[in-house]
Amino acid sequence: MRSSVPLGPVVRVLDGLVHPNVANDRREFARHRAFILTGLTSGVLALSVLPLALALVGPITLPLILVAAWLAAQIPVAMLLSRSGSLAGAHLASALLFAAFIGGVAALTGGTHSFAIVWLAIAPLEAALSGSRKVIAVVALAAATIIVLLGLAPFAAVPQFSFAQGGAPGFGLEGISSVAALAYAGLLALRVDWDQRQGRALLDEGEAKYRLLAENVHDVITLHEPDGSVLFVSPSVEAALGLSRVKMLGRGLFQRVHVADRPAFLKAISDACGFAAPSTIEFRVQRGGGNSERPEYSWLEMNARCVEEKVPGIGGAVVAVLRDISERKIQDAALAEARELAEAASAAKTRFLANVSHELRTPLNAIIGFSDLLRHSPHLMQDQAKSLEYIDLIHDSGRHLLQVVNDILDMSKIETGNFELSVEPFDVGHCVESCRKMMAGAADKAGIALLSDISPSLGEFPADRRACKQIILNLLSNAVKFTHKDGRVLVSARLEREDLVIRVEDSGIGIAESDLKRLGMPFFQVNGGYNRSHEGTGLGLSVVKGLAELHGGKVTFDSRLGKGTAVTIRLPRPAGHTPAAAHAATSAMGAIPARRIA
Repeated sequence: MRSSVPLGPVVRVLDGLVHPNVANDRREFARHRAFILTGLTSGVLALSVLPLALALVGPITLPLILVAAWLAAQIPVAMLLSRSGSLAGAHLASALLFAAFIGGVAALTGGTHSFAIVWLAIAPLEAALSGSRKVIAVVALAAATIIVLLGLAPFAAVPQFSFAQGGAPGFGLEGISSVAALAYAGLLALRVDWDQRQGRALLDEGEAKYRLLAENVHDVITLHEPDGSVLFVSPSVEAALGLSRVKMLGRGLFQRVHVADRPAFLKAISDACGFAAPSTIEFRVQRGGGNSERPEYSWLEMNARCVEEKVPGIGGAVVAVLRDISERKIQDAALAEARELAEAASAAKTRFLANVSHELRTPLNAIIGFSDLLRHSPHLMQDQAKSLEYIDLIHDSGRHLLQVVNDILDMSKIETGNFELSVEPFDVGHCVESCRKMMAGAADKAGIALLSDISPSLGEFPADRRACKQIILNLLSNAVKFTHKDGRVLVSARLEREDLVIRVEDSGIGIAESDLKRLGMPFFQVNGGYNRSHEGTGLGLSVVKGLAELHGGKVTFDSRLGKGTAVTIRLPRPAGHTPAAAHAATSAMGAIPARRIA
C-alpha cells in the first residue's frame, strides 16, 4: 500500500509567507516562494544536523561551525523577504553572508591559498539571481575586498584548521573544492535558466491571452505617436474596415480619414497626449477595397488616452479604441428624419385644424346669414331674383361644406385602409371629359382656358370609376385654383404600355423645389397661414395620392416656381385585366364586384 506525504498544508504555509505585493504576479510569486523555501530548508537542516554531529562525532572544527552558522542564517534572510517583499534586498543579504562565510573559512584555512577561495567567485553569481545590477556590483566589490584583505593579512601566525579534528587537509582538497564550486555554479546557472524559462512561459501565456482578445474583439485598438502616426494596430482592423494591418501603420490611417474630419482627428490625439485626459471623437474612415472615385466610408468612434508609461524611442504615446458606429449613424439619421417628419406632420395637423375651422366657418356663416335674411325679411321673398341669388349662395356654401367633410372622410378611410375600391372597366375618356365639363364653369369664371387631350386609342380601363373621377376633379380644382387669369389648364389621358397615365398641367404660380417632396403629405399646404390667398384644407393632393396608391399606382410632381405645375398619375393595369380578359369578363359577368382594401 502506497503512502504519500500531504504537502497541501506546507504549500499553504509557504504561500502565506509570500509578501502580498507580489500575490498577483505569478512569476515574482514563484521566485519569492522558492527563495523562502530554500532559506527555511537550509536553516532547518543546519539546526537539525549540528546536534547530531556533536553527539556522534564529538567536538567539531571551527570551519564546520561556520558552515552551520551560515546555513542557519538563511532563516532570518527568508523572513526578511517575507516581511519586506524586496527580493533584491534578500539576495543581497544572502550573497553577502555567503561571501563573509567563504572569507572566514579561507582565513582559517590558508588565506589566499585556501581551498575555499575559489568559492568567492560564486558570490556574484548568487547575486545575479536578484536581477539587479546594483546587487551584483555590491557583492562583487565585497568579494574583491575580502580577497584583498586575505592577501594582506599575515596568516603565518594564524592557527590553521582542518575539517577533521586534529588532522590535516585531505589529499586533493583544493580539487574537490573547485569541483564542488563548479557544480554549485552550474546549479545557479540552471536556476537562472529556470527563471528565464518561467518568465518566457508567462510572457508567452500573456501574449497569447492578449492576442486572443485582440483577434476576437470587434473594436480596433491602435497605438499612436503624438503626431497621429500608428505604431500598432490590432488584427480586428481587417474585419472592421477591410484593411490589412500594414496599410494602417505609420500615416496609413490618417490618409484614410475623411478630409473634413482630419483636423478633429489630430486634435483628439493632441488633446489626449497633451492634457493626459481621455478624448472622444467621431470621424469617417475610407474602407478598404472600395472604388477610388466613389470611396466607401465607415463612421468610427475613437476613445483616446495618453499612455502613462513612456514608450521606448518615442516617449509619450496615445492608445485608442476605434469602434464602428456606421449602423448607429444610420439609425440616428433615420430617427432624425422620422422626428422631423413627425414634427412636420404635427405642425401640419395643427394648421389643418385651424384651416378646416376657417373652411367650415366661412360657408356656415354664409348659410346662416342668408337664411336669416330670408327668414326675417319677407319682402325679399317677393324679389325672385334676389331670393334665387341667396338660395344659390346657400347651396354653394353647403356643397363646399360637403366637399370639406368628404375630403376628411376619404383621407381618414385611406389612412386606415378602409377605403373600398370597385374595380371595373370604364370609359376613361368619357370620365375625363365629364370632369372637364364640371370644372368648366369655375374655369370660365376665373378666365382660364380648360382643355383636354384624350388619346383616341384609350378606350376602357379597369379601375374604380368614382376614385378616378375624384382624382381628376381634385387635380383640376387645384390647377384652376392656382392659375391666374388668362392662364391655361390641360388634362390628358393615354395608355403607356399597360399603364393608364393621367396628367394635369397648368400655367399657374408653381411650387418651390424645396416644397415638392412634401406635396401629397396629409394637411400640407405650400402657404398654410390664415393670410393664404386660396381656400382649401390641404387634403386634396393627399386624397389623390392615397387613391392612386390604393390602385398600386404613383403620383409624380413637376413644377417650377412661377412657371406652373404638372401632376402625373400612373395606374397599372390590375393582374388578370388584360384587354381580352376584361372583355370576356364583362361579357360573362357584366361587372367586377367591389373589393375592400384593408
